[in-house]
Amino acid sequence: MSISLIDDLSNPALAERLQYKLDHKTKPLGSLGQLESLARQLGLILRTESPQLEQPQLLVFAGDHGLAAQGVSAYPSDVTWQMVQNFLDGGAAVNAIARQVGLNLTVVDCGVRHDFAPHPRLIDKKVAHGTADSFVQPAMTPTQCQQALANGREVVRSLPGNAVLLGEMGIGNTSAAALLLARLAGLDIADCTGAGTGLDAAGVAHKTAVLRQVLQRHAAATAPLDALAAFGGFEIASMVGAVLQAALERRVLVVDGFISSSAVLVAQALQPWVLQRCVLAHRSGERGHALMLAQLMPNYWDTQPLLDLGLRLGEGSGAALAWPLLQSACRILSEMASFEAAGVSQVAI
Repeated sequence: MSISLIDDLSNPALAERLQYKLDHKTKPLGSLGQLESLARQLGLILRTESPQLEQPQLLVFAGDHGLAAQGVSAYPSDVTWQMVQNFLDGGAAVNAIARQVGLNLTVVDCGVRHDFAPHPRLIDKKVAHGTADSFVQPAMTPTQCQQALANGREVVRSLPGNAVLLGEMGIGNTSAAALLLARLAGLDIADCTGAGTGLDAAGVAHKTAVLRQVLQRHAAATAPLDALAAFGGFEIASMVGAVLQAALERRVLVVDGFISSSAVLVAQALQPWVLQRCVLAHRSGERGHALMLAQLMPNYWDTQPLLDLGLRLGEGSGAALAWPLLQSACRILSEMASFEAAGVSQVAI
């Protein structure tokens, strides 16, 4: 798969106009803090002084991991398909939040070890019934990895709107994310590995030992796509494709937690400017996420995660919770009065 060049969004003239507009709203300078940074970012992504968010798409990418056979999760692999069915039935946390904030939720079956009945909220992009066990062999073949990337791009192309919110589901995928972080950022795996679905201290120690051996087995997989294929996650690879396509189309990307961030980590290693399109929804309670964010934190817009609630659920729940803040940032630019329009003395403020 050829990767189209994603351009630099830097636009000093537009940035200056956005800042002028924010500075002349009826408020003290900078008093809306990070919301003002967010408003500038959205304006630059959407190339307008009055950004509007249209038909946002919350995509939950799902897939099973062969590595789960090594006991790296507190839950069995069957939970992946059971939770996907729960998403389709509308009973998960992300469903409740999506309904509250008015988001359209779509589940993408990237490689779940189960065959689902057709459903209006389900897109079938199954590469295989789960990845291989990366403890034994690469999780994906190069062909499978390329197929998952292409699938993610196709999903985004098929959907309307100018914003994509990333979510995921897959028992074992915190292991895949930790492996990608350790390899691509050159960090020790112990610093990247957390409790995931709720492992105790002994479980985390076992998980760390398994992941260290996986890294050693695939020591030659140092390039971004080689590492992605080795450590796996059909859902992570599909998210990488979705990130690249959304960035190419200048859609706003709302990044959820540790797993979604690992897809962005791979994507930005391939195309660094994707980070300009990314709004980091929250800082997860998963151990490696702070280190992941340190790798991703762009200098372009002084971006920080919008929320810090100790979340580690995944599903896109943090992205959905953060969504109203993006809407508020747009409304500040388009609806909040200027000093001149409101007849308010700027000196008095």
